[in-house]
Amino acid sequence: MSPTPVKVAGAALGVAAAAGAAAFAWGALVERNRFTIRYETAAVLEPGARPLTVLHLSDLHMAPWQSLKQDWVRSLALLEPDLIVNTGDNLGHPDGIDGVINALDVFAGVPGVFVNGSNDYFGPQLKNPFSYFTGPSSKPSRAANLDIDRLEAYFENQLGWLSLNNKARAIEMRGSRLEFFGTNDAHRGWDRLDQLPGAIEEMRENVGWQDEPNGPESVSLGVTHAPYRRVLDSFVNYGAEMIFAGHTHGGQVCIPGQPALVTNCDIPREQAKGLSIWQHARKAAYLNVSAGIGTSIYAPVRFACPPEAVVVTLTGRDFSYS
Repeated sequence: MSPTPVKVAGAALGVAAAAGAAAFAWGALVERNRFTIRYETAAVLEPGARPLTVLHLSDLHMAPWQSLKQDWVRSLALLEPDLIVNTGDNLGHPDGIDGVINALDVFAGVPGVFVNGSNDYFGPQLKNPFSYFTGPSSKPSRAANLDIDRLEAYFENQLGWLSLNNKARAIEMRGSRLEFFGTNDAHRGWDRLDQLPGAIEEMRENVGWQDEPNGPESVSLGVTHAPYRRVLDSFVNYGAEMIFAGHTHGGQVCIPGQPALVTNCDIPREQAKGLSIWQHARKAAYLNVSAGIGTSIYAPVRFACPPEAVVVTLTGRDFSYS
């Protein structure tokens, strides 16, 4: 006797439900903690320059009990980076800063730069995950205020990192001169792109490199949390040769082999994670978007998009612009 259509449909639904449950279990219990390191190379330094190892950290979304994540971030010190670039959303709980300190203390004394994400100011909220398909998330209405002052003081005073929140700074290391400029979180409209030209000019006057004609050519690097097009375009206009960003979580839940389903900003889905080239007005820059290390405590799942830190080796160009 052949099975009835109702039984066939019921069996199919059962198989689909089991597959969905297995996928959710994998994403919540396994892949969310399957921390990875992505390695990239960008030729932006002067020809013949010594390579620089940059550790790009983003979207820790730290809660105090996440000891596995904290221990893994601490282990990244074994990579002996020359520079840390932190692109925000470090906090994921009102007491998350204790976990951040435990994770990052090993990097004290390593030069670094940072920008803030909105989740460094406001705690996470429970949201409908399907709302991200309708556009970027809205401003939190009832979120807890987080201790951004303590976080920034820790970064600047204990770790020695430089804030790039709508600022420009400069670092000289291993024979290369690096100019940085960045924005506060564009996802909340806190980017002040109008301030950057003046900040860059002031930085260059203060550092005085233009008065040393025989010195190495400086390299400009842009840093932002949310890679909105207006920010990336402006960074390219201001001469950035490489841009670092986070925020997107790489889509967080993806289809294997396909671009991110959502980006939570207006960047093309194909560039929501990884190293690519951002082009604007006949200019171009490397763009590295990190898929991030953490998730919201209310959406603790990843699929086909493991958490990552990124090691970018900056090398010398094989040609000169002069």
